[in-house]
Formats: sequence, C-alpha cells, structure tokens
Amino acid sequence: MLNDAVDTYLAVRRAAGFKLKDDSFYLHHFAHFATAQGDTHVATESAIGWARQARTESQRATRLNIVIRFARFSHAADSRHDVPPQDVFCFRRHRPISYIYTDAEVRALMDATAQLGPAGPFRPLMYRTLIGLLASTGLRISEALDLCFKDVLADGLLIRETKFGKSRIVPLHSTTQAALEEYLGERGKLATTDDHIFVSRWRRRICRQAVYDTFKQLLTLAGLPRQPGLPRPRIIDFRHSFASNSLVAGPDRRDQVGSHTLALMTYLGHASPASTFWYLESSPALMDHIVHACEHFVEENTP
Repeated sequence: MLNDAVDTYLAVRRAAGFKLKDDSFYLHHFAHFATAQGDTHVATESAIGWARQARTESQRATRLNIVIRFARFSHAADSRHDVPPQDVFCFRRHRPISYIYTDAEVRALMDATAQLGPAGPFRPLMYRTLIGLLASTGLRISEALDLCFKDVLADGLLIRETKFGKSRIVPLHSTTQAALEEYLGERGKLATTDDHIFVSRWRRRICRQAVYDTFKQLLTLAGLPRQPGLPRPRIIDFRHSFASNSLVAGPDRRDQVGSHTLALMTYLGHASPASTFWYLESSPALMDHIVHACEHFVEENTP
C-alpha cells in the first residue's frame, strides 16, 4: 500500500513539472523499510528510524523532509498517514557560496584539457568545448549533456523540457558558435548511433559523474586547487559566474534593470525572478557594485 501511495504522489508532482529523481529513490527505499516494519501508512516512528540510518545530520534531515512532503500529500487523502515533525534533526541548509571564475581561469581550464588521456585528440577537444560552452552560456551541466545534434539550430541551442517542463532557445556568441561547429565536425566522424553531442569514450551520452571526476583533474592541471577561505570551484559555478557577470554588466538605469533581469531569468531557464536575484548576494563583485551605486545615490540626493 505504501508503494502505491508513493507512486501516486510521484505521478502527481511529475505532472506538475517536477522530476523528483532523488525523491523517487528515497521514497521507495522508505516504503520498503516501513513495509518491513508492518506499516501500511506513514508512521512517525518508522519515518524517523529510517531517516536516522543516514550517516550525517544533514542527510537525516533531507531524508525526513522528503518523507514529510510525501506524508502531507498522502494525509490529505487518508488521515491514517502520520505527518512527522520537522524539528527532529537540527540542521539548516545553507546555500554554498559561489566561486566566480575569472576569464584567465576559464582559459587555464580549457588549456588543461590538452593534457587529458587517453591518446587521441577527441576527449581533450570534447572537454574543452564543454567547458567553453558552460562558461559562455550559463547552461546547467544536465542541459549541456542532454544536447543532441537536432538541438543545434541556426539561432542557438534548443534546451528541451528542463526544470518544470520548460524549453527555451539559448543564443550563442559568434565565437562560441564557431568553436561548437568545429567540435561537431569532429564529433560527426565518430562511429556511433548515439545522437548526443557530448559522449564518453564508449561513444554513449557521458554521465555527470564522469564529467565531475575529470573536472577535478582539470582543476589540478590548471593550478586551481581550493584556496583557504575561498569556496571550492565547481562546475555549477560556471553558471553562477555567467549570471553574476551578466548582472554586473547590466544597465544602471532603474527603468531598464527589470527588463534586463527578466531577460536573464528567461535565458537561464529560472522558474521565478527570486532564483535570479539570488546572484545579487552570491557575488562579491555584485555587492561591491551595489554599494557604490547606493553611495552615488546618497551623494546625489544629499543637500
């Protein structure tokens, strides 16, 4: 019965545009655990016991919150489902500080791809193109890895049904377009029926974990180890850097800021302006920009 309730919950939320890959894994694991305890509905004791199996407090809190969302949904239809309390595990998630790449650091990472094995030019070219594409467009890594040949259009890249089922066209700078066309010429020579643009050495769509592992190598090769007091450079920070730099380079006039932010929100595929506004506080350069703008405003309006 619990597994059926989980399937219903996931189906309804996916119909609303949520992907819920992690939720699906955790909730089916929880349902198996709870059923083994003899539960037919969500029971607070079982939910906390299952969540407590995680190794860290943050993981326990994440697990329990997933069950709580499921329990609230199920309780609305059947009051026999308990809704566990939220304050069992004392953990508050803080959004990590972004690492803002400089142009020189992006070039160093792209140059470092030349040192990647195995022998042959394709793998270095693929990672060089992938890093350049992420840095110049702000794409999510999942969006880049999902790209197929049919998604490369004359006016940019077609990003299909990402978060909340939204699709969008991402225009490309002429230099990015040229680099991508050069890469696609080499990619088209590979003997594979897989249509994905970025593929592994086995000529299939490359998985994110493989990219993450290679990116760690590139950070070392490029001389970008984690510095004391600074956030760890991550792949997602190409997106953060793109957004922050776009906001810094935006118009200063108040009547233009709104339309610029809306355009950036659409370009990045954000569901709401709040996701875009977060970059205002995540970038030291932006905060400095805001401080100077405020000081200038006060000076102009002080008698």
